[in-house]
Amino acid sequence: MMRRAAIIGTAAIPVGRHQCKAGDPIQVVEHEIAARLVIQAMQDAGVDKSEVNAIVCAHPRPYTKQKYFSTFMAHYLRLPCKGIVMETMGNGLTAALAFDKAVDEILLGRAEVALALAVNMEMSVESAVHMRDSVRATGDVDFHAPAGFTPISWYAMDAMRYMHEHGVTRAQIASVAVKNRRHAALNPLAQYRSPITLEQVLEQRPIVEPLGLYEVPPRGDGAACLVIASEQRARALGRPFALVRARGFFHEGAHQISEIPNDMIGFVAAQTAGRIAYEAAGIGPDDLDLVEPYAPCTIVEVLVSEALQLAPRGGGALAAQRGETSLGGRMPIATSGGFTSRGHPSYATPLYSFIELADQLRGRAGARQVADARLALASNELGNYNAALVHILEAVR
Repeated sequence: MMRRAAIIGTAAIPVGRHQCKAGDPIQVVEHEIAARLVIQAMQDAGVDKSEVNAIVCAHPRPYTKQKYFSTFMAHYLRLPCKGIVMETMGNGLTAALAFDKAVDEILLGRAEVALALAVNMEMSVESAVHMRDSVRATGDVDFHAPAGFTPISWYAMDAMRYMHEHGVTRAQIASVAVKNRRHAALNPLAQYRSPITLEQVLEQRPIVEPLGLYEVPPRGDGAACLVIASEQRARALGRPFALVRARGFFHEGAHQISEIPNDMIGFVAAQTAGRIAYEAAGIGPDDLDLVEPYAPCTIVEVLVSEALQLAPRGGGALAAQRGETSLGGRMPIATSGGFTSRGHPSYATPLYSFIELADQLRGRAGARQVADARLALASNELGNYNAALVHILEAVR
């Protein structure tokens, strides 16, 4: 029988300001937060820590005092492991790779239970320091970095190109932010939960034209833990779980933005990874009940929805404006509130998306529950969707 993996337990802190400045008398320590989440996730899963045989951590921010975080957590939790103890790093994919590699430990038979863990603390660091680190990490240091090229500027260019090619208005794209805030209002893990109107979105100060303050991700601290088990162990527990049904990955061989002219708003990596995942799962996009995309800005949600065939080319913004991607709509997207409202502690962000899908598929999403949710998709990107990792999850109740 082919081995499969499942999410059986989750825990996270609400996205927001958790870290202290270096000079503050009381310090918030990353590994203490992580340990509490491990305990909570294990309780949620209903398994004992003696069953854990692999720990995969998303590499923490460079500001984190404790280095070599994964092996320190194995020590701090007193968890000897026969499977892997490691950290992953891949820009936006960082925590998604932690999940993916924890799943691999299950599929390879090295563990019956594994942990995927992420801590992203950045609010104690000045914005300028954080931006300097981000610029060097997300662009070509010989060309992009000296010019001050930032991730938001990629997405702003995507938005301009999209409006030019398809005659879409900024208001249509901005409707994504309004929709996501409605969803976030129902999510206790979300960073911003107060309702906003389209007029409020459009009147905010510009960050990079045409994207304003409410159309880009806020900074925030976050931490999350997933308990992943073999399907056999999950079934033995006799409680609902989210089965990993398929995955797909594609890297287009470009670092963030290619110097070779291409379809900059086609998101080829997401198209390809999505197609691989659909084929592996034996389903099509219309079979999905909800989607959590990696979408730092409103325009990214629009473009990835089209790349994943959830909307026709040029129709993603219109679908959001019409309510098709809202709770109760044809294809709910970002029921967690998305990155603009749920928040974006980037090295931990993908685990928040998996938690949302696991809650939905286990029927525990409360007021934002998608009725009879059975199949869900999470997409994650490396940077401007030059690479994409897609997972399809299935409800087992």
